[in-house]
Amino acid sequence: MDTVTRPAAPPTGWHRLDRWLARLRPHREPLSLAVDALMVVLAWNATYLFRLGFERWWTARPGYDGWVLAGVVAVYLAAFAAAKVPQSMWRFSGFGEVKRLTLACLAAGGVSALGVLGLQLVQVPRAVLALHPLVALMAVCGVRIGYRMLYEHARARITGSQAEVRRALVLGAGEAARRLLAGIHQQGWVVLGLLDDDPAKQGARIAGVPVLGPLAAVRDKGVRGAATHLIIAMPAASAAQRRQAVELAGATGLPVLTVPSAEELRQGSGVERVRDIEPEDLLGREPVVLDEAGIAQCLAGRTVLVTGAGGSIGSELCRQVARFSPARLVLYELSEYALYSIEQDLQAAFPRLELVRLIGDVKDLDHLRASFARWRPQVVFHAAAFKHVPLMEEPHNAGAALRNNTLGTYHAALVAAEQGAERFVLISTDKAVNPTNVMGATKRAAELVVSALAAEHPGTRFMAVRFGNVLGSSGSVIPKFKAQIAAGGPVTVTHPDIIRYFMTIPEAARLVLQAAAIGETGQVLVLDMGEPVRIVDLARTMIRLAGRTEQDIPIVFSGLRPGEKLYEELLADDDATVPTAVPRLRVARLAACGSTGGIRRWMEAAGVAAASVEDDQRVRSLLQQWVPEFRRPK
Repeated sequence: MDTVTRPAAPPTGWHRLDRWLARLRPHREPLSLAVDALMVVLAWNATYLFRLGFERWWTARPGYDGWVLAGVVAVYLAAFAAAKVPQSMWRFSGFGEVKRLTLACLAAGGVSALGVLGLQLVQVPRAVLALHPLVALMAVCGVRIGYRMLYEHARARITGSQAEVRRALVLGAGEAARRLLAGIHQQGWVVLGLLDDDPAKQGARIAGVPVLGPLAAVRDKGVRGAATHLIIAMPAASAAQRRQAVELAGATGLPVLTVPSAEELRQGSGVERVRDIEPEDLLGREPVVLDEAGIAQCLAGRTVLVTGAGGSIGSELCRQVARFSPARLVLYELSEYALYSIEQDLQAAFPRLELVRLIGDVKDLDHLRASFARWRPQVVFHAAAFKHVPLMEEPHNAGAALRNNTLGTYHAALVAAEQGAERFVLISTDKAVNPTNVMGATKRAAELVVSALAAEHPGTRFMAVRFGNVLGSSGSVIPKFKAQIAAGGPVTVTHPDIIRYFMTIPEAARLVLQAAAIGETGQVLVLDMGEPVRIVDLARTMIRLAGRTEQDIPIVFSGLRPGEKLYEELLADDDATVPTAVPRLRVARLAACGSTGGIRRWMEAAGVAAASVEDDQRVRSLLQQWVPEFRRPK
């Protein structure tokens, strides 16, 4: 990461003016009444000036005129309060505001005139009583028009357009905040202040912006002032510290943004490019530190093939593999668009990497054999799979899941062994443990296939990686919740008590690479994923971070879907686990399974059953034979 910090661009006078007005905005109502009172006073004197002229406008007044003026001001302020004038926002003043002011001034003028006449204060000129409401109306309307003109001009100078000025309170006052202040003013932002838990920084000023207090001070409305957004600028903080900052910010009801993560900064992102909160920011768990040297030794200078290269996991896996300088990266993908997308990304990020782009289907054994024979991959990552549980539970989709997830794995693993690949890594799922749905059962069967081939082909290391739900992947809850929040809700959660283990896409990809480096044949590597997350809590957090409430975006419980469990497991009851040299990674050795000949016969029977969309029950029956723990949820 570039450690050179640009000098912070000083805020302009317009930024300072907006910041000063923003500090006043929490006190808008009393200030509005005070300014209106001043306008009423000025209008009273202007009316005297008009009626009596310069020579007599002050000397010809009665001695009790001051008391009369005080009463008139009180009547006007009461009328303004009754018409809810102080609650209005001057920068949005329009015809509706003028209408309310007109009615309030006419009513107040009438009451004042009646009071003066009723008290027989005859030395107050009648013309003053008659003209004052009109002059006062022009004064209070004029000050609002002037404020709006000043505000819109300042907005245009700050943002370069008529877009609303964005005012931020920044959580964090370290190096990232300094770099943020160096460029954010040019993007139309006004930074009102910084918050940091370091006592040495509190009360200081960074690039002219004050540090207003600790992070917890964000709860104080007076500290937030007129902020429209909160920005978390703590990329180097621990996951627990970032999670705390996200929770504090989310509780305010303001939209929450963040600077790029430390990883994004290392990859060249500018710290001033604030973005929405992403799944990584919500995880609240320290990422697993992997053996980078061991992974490089496994991948550098080798031909690597990735099936399902355009998918959520597959595409990130390709990006991670490319970092370790393979001799060649073979992208094997059925979707033309997905293949094109990942190829474009890789060409831009790794222009010197040799890419082979293959449209192919793991269910096509002949094409797999031809492709492997042509490119002779030494390391194979098998990411091609159908993973959407409810879709695979549809009556006519079980066969497709079996063909793609289990037969496809058998084809890819068999061809890898035939062509002498050094390593074959299957990407599995926690849903393969005590599966209650077709997708999980087909992935468990795939694990057993890989285990059996490992015994038959000792020249190739066969291994699998099993992890929980991947935040942000296609079909996961994060994109779904984002879309539902953007559409105005509701956000749908299947059950109030449903929990899941989560990891991020980059973390999942790195775990797969680590499995290739340290895994022995026949093993399943499992990540210690910490505490599970309640899905409804995740939904509530995302709603808060969008600056909305559950009254704005309700949460609706839709009921468990077919094949869905309230919780997932990472290890089956009969699996034994042992630690590895990598912290928080464990190894589970699969239970013994049948011979390769038995697998071939079972694959043939499964292929026949899977070929017919009408033979759903036969597919499920075969899965239960091969995966005895496959049971429908109770």
